Amino acid sequence: MKTRAAVAYAAGKPLEVTEVDLEGPKEGEVLIEIKATGICHTDEFTLSGADPEGLFPAILGHEGAGIVVDVGKGVASVKKGDHVIPLYTPECRQCPSCLSRKTNLCTAIRATQGQGLMPDGTSRFSIGKEKIHHYMGCSTFSNFTVLPEIAVAKVDPDAPFDKICYIGCGVTTGVGAVLNTANVEAGATAVVFGLGGIGLNVIQGLRLAGADMIIGVDLNNDKKEWGERFGMTHFVNPKEVGGDVVSHLVNMTKRGADQIGGADYTFDCTGNTTVMRQALEACHRGWGQSIVIGVAGAGQEISTRPFQLVTGRVWKGTAFGGARGRTDVPKIVDWYMAGKIEIDPMITHTLTLDEINKGFDLMHAGKSIRSVVVY
Repeated sequence: MKTRAAVAYAAGKPLEVTEVDLEGPKEGEVLIEIKATGICHTDEFTLSGADPEGLFPAILGHEGAGIVVDVGKGVASVKKGDHVIPLYTPECRQCPSCLSRKTNLCTAIRATQGQGLMPDGTSRFSIGKEKIHHYMGCSTFSNFTVLPEIAVAKVDPDAPFDKICYIGCGVTTGVGAVLNTANVEAGATAVVFGLGGIGLNVIQGLRLAGADMIIGVDLNNDKKEWGERFGMTHFVNPKEVGGDVVSHLVNMTKRGADQIGGADYTFDCTGNTTVMRQALEACHRGWGQSIVIGVAGAGQEISTRPFQLVTGRVWKGTAFGGARGRTDVPKIVDWYMAGKIEIDPMITHTLTLDEINKGFDLMHAGKSIRSVVVY
């Protein structure tokens, strides 16, 4: 069949909207009509050329929502007409990682997914004789796409596509980092570095968890109002503290008779390795946890003095907020429908597929929280 898609032909180049060929679903696969897709910083990370796993030509996009159009042989968990969210982190429920219950990082299709291919080692996308790579197993910058059944979450059919597509990455990553990875408890103190789409969802997760003091850190003062809207209690601009931001944050969080400062939990949502170090060192000695969410460029490394870890601080990483896609994503959609979390205010721009490059421009200019393409 034919489908319209935004194709990334090379790093650093605008996407080209064109017609591509899409082969139908094979055994264990699902054909989805994508109704809406978010434009995420991870898409930009790959398009920029900084992604060590980036492949071209490819159809990017991993934050979508749509309707099942057809299913291949053996598919039992979804059927034609079901409303679904594609999962860049699948959940097969059978591999050692899934069975361990210690991680959400399913390994069932990791090898081929990283090669931009379906599990059988081939691509469903092409233009003439030229193969087009899949992206993160999703490729939601195409009006139609094919995914493995284990990478599709069935959700409430009443939920609006142009809002719940954001649950395919940003919402789940931020909220999940709080609830699944950090397991934040009521009354905790927390610092969130970077108040973009992920950071705001971390704040939203902290509010859900009952955190007491939620400090947002960002270089853009315009983000103060955004943070407060979702539950932030204090705002810090590192350019305005008149010294070391770590010391400033430690002083802000001092408590108890011994007046030892440091947050119970910190979250890096920037992908900046210097900020990652600051986030760790702003943690409370003895029990502070720092969660790395942001993805750094190829070859970059993080560092700190061993003393910081020896004295009890913990560095953790999280992918997709520790969420098990087919199990947890439907629950988060239900939270949205019940009003427990907000999404609508974060969708700052709605675009057509032909305007998709404008979405990346808005992101670069810091003028959007999330742009959504509606097909």
